Parts: sequence; C-alpha cells; structure tokens
Amino acid sequence: MEVSSVYMQGDGSEHDRPAHPRAFLTGEDRKSDHLRVGPYVDFPVSVVLPAGGSGERTGLQTPKQFCPFLGRPLISYTIESFERVSWIQTIMVVVAKENIGLMMDIIQQFQHKKVRVVPGGSTRHRSICNGVVALGEEGRPAADKPKVVIVHDAVRPFVDEDFLYKIAVAAKEQGAAGAIRPLVSTVIATTSEGYLDHSLERAKYRASEMPQGFTYNVIYQAYQRCTESDFEFGTECLHLALQYCGTNAKLIDGPPTLWKVTYKRDLAAAESIIKETLSQSACLITGGLEAGLTLGKFLQKAFGSLDMELNVTPDLMGGNVRYLLKDWNFIQVSVSPSCLSEVEAILAALEAENRALLNPAVIIWMHLSGTDEPSTSGRAAESAALISLASTAKLRNILLYGIRLHQPEDTEQWERSATRVADIASALIRDRNPALVGQLLQA
Repeated sequence: MEVSSVYMQGDGSEHDRPAHPRAFLTGEDRKSDHLRVGPYVDFPVSVVLPAGGSGERTGLQTPKQFCPFLGRPLISYTIESFERVSWIQTIMVVVAKENIGLMMDIIQQFQHKKVRVVPGGSTRHRSICNGVVALGEEGRPAADKPKVVIVHDAVRPFVDEDFLYKIAVAAKEQGAAGAIRPLVSTVIATTSEGYLDHSLERAKYRASEMPQGFTYNVIYQAYQRCTESDFEFGTECLHLALQYCGTNAKLIDGPPTLWKVTYKRDLAAAESIIKETLSQSACLITGGLEAGLTLGKFLQKAFGSLDMELNVTPDLMGGNVRYLLKDWNFIQVSVSPSCLSEVEAILAALEAENRALLNPAVIIWMHLSGTDEPSTSGRAAESAALISLASTAKLRNILLYGIRLHQPEDTEQWERSATRVADIASALIRDRNPALVGQLLQA
C-alpha cells in the first residue's frame, strides 16, 4: 500500500525541546530524564496514533481528538503521554487529509518534537496501515527503524510509562501484545426479531483495549496479507496478527486509566482528572518574612486537611528552584500593597522554563495587610495593578489571583485565618477558572 508524504515539524530532535513538566500524570520535569530510575528498553520503539475519526458520538462539530480543554486539544495530551517516554523514538499521527494543517499547527504551538503526520485512510485499519508503512519508509538507517510498534488511540490520553514498558517488552518477546480490561456489562446476542438469543459468561471474556504492541514485521506483514474486507470492516489489530501471521498475542491486564474519550461528558471527565492532578500540591514563597513563615506553618496543616501538599520556601533561588520545576501552583506572600515585583519574578521564571506551555500554572498573590488599612484610592490602585498583571499573565497560560488577609494577632486567629485562606486558595487552584483572574479576594 502506498502512503502519501510524511509531514514533519522541525528536525525531530528531542534535545531542542524546551524544558517543561514530564506530564500531568507525574509532574516531573523533562529536563530530569537522565536522572530517572525506571523501566527502559534497549530496542527502538515507535508509536502509531490513528486520529482520523469524525467523533460523531460526541455530538460536536469538532472531531473529539481536536476538542480543547485547559487550553489545548485532547490529542496533545495523548502525544505528551508518549513524548515523555525517553525510549520512544517517533510518534506517527495519522489524520484525515483535511486536518493535516490543523495537526501541524498543534505540533508547532505545543512544540511536540517526536511527532510525524501522515494522511489517514477511509477506515481505521487503513489509517493504521498508513502509519505502519510510513514508519518503514522514513529513510532512516535500518538500525534505527522500530523493532516494536505501539498502536494506541489518539483519544486515550491517560497511558503511563510503566504499562507501555510492559506492552513493548511483551511485544518484542511474543510478536504481539495488548491491553485487556474486565467486561463491565454482560454481552448478549439478539435474534433478527429483536429478542434475546443468548448471553455470554462474562467471567470468560475480556474487553480488548489500547495500547497494543507488535514487532514491526508482524504488524507490517499482517496488513500486507489481510483482505479488503478486513480493511473495510475490521477493528482488531491483534486478530490480524493471529490470522495472517500466526502470532498469538500476550494479553496484559491494563489499569482503569486506559478509558477512551467517546462522549461529550468524557471530555469534562478528562479535564477534571487533569485539574485534580495539577492541584495535588502548591508552593508558598515567604520572601523571608516572619509573617510569611507563620502563615506557612498554619497553612500546611490547613492544606493537609484538604488533601493538598504545601511546600514552604523563602524564594525560588538556588536549590529552591526545584519547586519551580515540581509544582504548578505558587502562593507569593507580600506585605506591600503596591509591590507586585515578587509576582513578576515568578512569571519571568515560569516563562524562562516554559513551564506553562502545556498546562496552566497558578499564582496567588497573598497580601498580608497590617494595622494601617489602605485608603479607598489605594485599594483601587492595588486591584488595578493586579488586574493588569493578570491580563498579561493569562496570555502566557498563567492564572494570577489575589487574596488579602489582615495579619492575625494570636495563634487562634492565625489558625482560623489559615483555614479561610486554604479554602479560597485550594478552590482557585482546583477550579483554574480563567474568568476569575485578577480578582483580589478577602480572606
């Protein structure tokens, strides 16, 4: 089968990718890849992501793989799950011809460096075949061509490296491997008149899921030998490997995170999962202030009761820069109502590290006011400055909010105040509502 040209963005070098978090599932930074201790394969592995579906079941005009949430399309999250895996070489995305331009724009905007794009076919199997053939026709040396090809769905964004490792190794050893999950519902057969014919014993059957892995020769030969009927009506790659290559796949129990975005409500669920993961911890920057240290002590307890971790640091300099690369959420303590320079410094640091390229970061300016209440005009100027800076930050995918707290005078007041601040801050962090940026809330 002939495949049209493969579309590329950049030179494909992973080393020119800017620093950014490893993934929303781990929160680790890509710059620390060489320090990671984890599964690693010593043979070339590439990925085929069929993304040519129309997404009719979502009821949306935009195909679901291109539907955006939290600032970027679903397919970008799936690509990120594979790009963070250092031993995966190439991600071949197969899209409908009319969406190639859109896909190239996504690659450029979110700086995906391992991705190649190839036109899809009229069916799922034809599209996957195009991706497989393209992997073998890239003109790379034979030693660099994939030993194993992983096939995955573009609308399954939550796949982790450990499970990909299991699939890749099993595929190399057995020729094919695939994820399975227990059946949730009983499967029944009906008569032509619409009556029950028989039901299957659910305990004997499993649902076939993605990802699936194959040695390149097995999946390539399976597609060369299969029939037009297979191309037109088939959906199961493991079946093709068995029928046309005699390769019996190793089946591996997959985690529940392998679910597929199928309906509109699934997009909301995916967004909720990502928000929850981004909101697991925050960093309080005290600026070396005694009041900031006191607030931090009480806030750590209050955040803990909300199942959130709070790291406390005087600044983000030197060794403390690790918090900049670890956390997505920052609370900057200040006692000056007219000085937002500390916030501007965090914005500059996040931008320098490209931290908000893929996921929105949150900054909360925590103003501890003293005994002297600012005038009405002073408060107006304070709010205006925050709104202006928040508007600039929003363009960088950074959400800036403000909380004002009158400094408590005793331990009991500190505890009550910290509880209020934690409730407000955790809500801002978890909701990540862009409509509230620039707001200065009273705790």
